Amino acid sequence: MKVIIPLAGKGTRLRPHTHTVPKPMLKVAGKPVMDYVLDDVRKLGNVDEVVYITGHLKGTVEQHVREKYADMKATFIEQVVQDGTAGAVALAKSRVDAPVLIIFVDTIFDTDLSVIKTSTDDGIIWTKDVEDYQRFGVVVTDANGHMTKIVEKPTTPISKRANIGLYYIRNWKLLYEGIEYVLTQPKNKGEYYLTDAFQYMIDHGAKLKVIDVAGWYDAGKLDTLLDTNRVVLERGRARKPAGLTGATIIEPVYIEDGVSCDGATIGPNVSIGTGSVIRNSSLRDTVVGAGTTITGCALANSMLGDHVVVEGLQGEVSVGDHSEVRGTA
Repeated sequence: MKVIIPLAGKGTRLRPHTHTVPKPMLKVAGKPVMDYVLDDVRKLGNVDEVVYITGHLKGTVEQHVREKYADMKATFIEQVVQDGTAGAVALAKSRVDAPVLIIFVDTIFDTDLSVIKTSTDDGIIWTKDVEDYQRFGVVVTDANGHMTKIVEKPTTPISKRANIGLYYIRNWKLLYEGIEYVLTQPKNKGEYYLTDAFQYMIDHGAKLKVIDVAGWYDAGKLDTLLDTNRVVLERGRARKPAGLTGATIIEPVYIEDGVSCDGATIGPNVSIGTGSVIRNSSLRDTVVGAGTTITGCALANSMLGDHVVVEGLQGEVSVGDHSEVRGTA
């Protein structure tokens, strides 16, 4: 099996952090978002090659993958023109000669991928039942649980099963036939959508099974990333160093070794990277990078990058790497 991971986007909704860090490498509970996905891929054990479609800060992604996932064969292809998800997957065509797992890694999902080992359908599309269905592409199924169509941002509740960006395609030849067709058509809202290729497959007789995931956690913008940090901490990722002093801890938190505290209240739902210093401050629902110093602050719903200095601030802030902000709080 081959795996395709498109991650060329600039992550504009998470600026300023994505000016220096690729969106899939922003950390949730101390771990890059993409690593949660790649760890699940590694567990499958039958992956011949992972094809990364890179773009923004591609060198950072390549270095991380080669260091952390050297056991899985990797190919990197740059998407120079950002023309949509179908355009991204099209770039991997020369590498695909077997069933393919396609994963968009700005979310974390909770599902058992081993179901693909016994699947006899042409493919699987994973979804999550949501209430705010108007924000998503939603999947419509027949009585047998196969997809009949995807509707982008419906105004009526034709379906509440949101497309989460996780797909297994056993009939990979028909997939690429569909992608080639899509790329010859006018763009859909300015892009070439992979979902239009799936619709092509269905229209040509393919059976795409729809499976709901147990959990789906978005990390594509600040508020949802912070919420995902909370969920992941609550689900067992929490930890703090033995012997940590100078802090009142309100669980759950993720605090790496080497963090120094003095007069700090930390938590709930806080992650702090190694080497950071928290003095006379309170933090909740906040992600703090490595080597950051926080003094005299009361912060909530905030995200601070690596090697940041903040002093005398109250409220909510979003501060990128290597920045300094001082207030009068």
